[in-house]
Amino acid sequence: MKPLDPGKLSKKENYTLLTESVIPRPIAFVTSQSADGVLNAAPFSFFNVVSADPPLIMVSIGKRGAEKKDTSRNIVETGSFVVHVTDEENLEEMNATAANLPPDESEVEKVGLTPVKSSAVEVPGLKEARIRFECKLEKHLSFEGKEGATDVIFGRIVHYHVTEDLLDADGHVNAEKLKPISRLGGKDYTNLGEIFSLERPK
Repeated sequence: MKPLDPGKLSKKENYTLLTESVIPRPIAFVTSQSADGVLNAAPFSFFNVVSADPPLIMVSIGKRGAEKKDTSRNIVETGSFVVHVTDEENLEEMNATAANLPPDESEVEKVGLTPVKSSAVEVPGLKEARIRFECKLEKHLSFEGKEGATDVIFGRIVHYHVTEDLLDADGHVNAEKLKPISRLGGKDYTNLGEIFSLERPK
């Protein structure tokens, strides 16, 4: 076993080790809206579920130097956002929104995605996603590192949207029909692969 001290590693070395070890990671495909009404879309793989009661999710968004990225700035300023599940059908569009655009340009328009009105927040969702979570900002934390900083966004889910074809008779999401995509290290992604079940110990 090779011991490694994170404090002695560069930001890139820490990033590489984490993203190649903590795999696969779900991808949050997030829409947010600026105070001027520009609809932003961007993917983040430092993302997961936090709690079911209350229903909370977390998205970690690295800063560009001292500046917030558009997504975190929009969420902090407006207090809401929408998280979409990335799947095989919207993978290419998700990836295309990762391009760096000025704050006054919309990735949604540039990529040709279809905004749809949300039920409980002002930020539109995307028609191309078959599952989306409308979220209100629950808490915003910021952490300083040696070479940068990170915004961590906690969102409370206030409305779910799930296409009916994904739900079985008991209301469970069918993972094989959803065909989710997750992130590995570097440029690598993976699809669902083999599914197996394990009984929890009593």
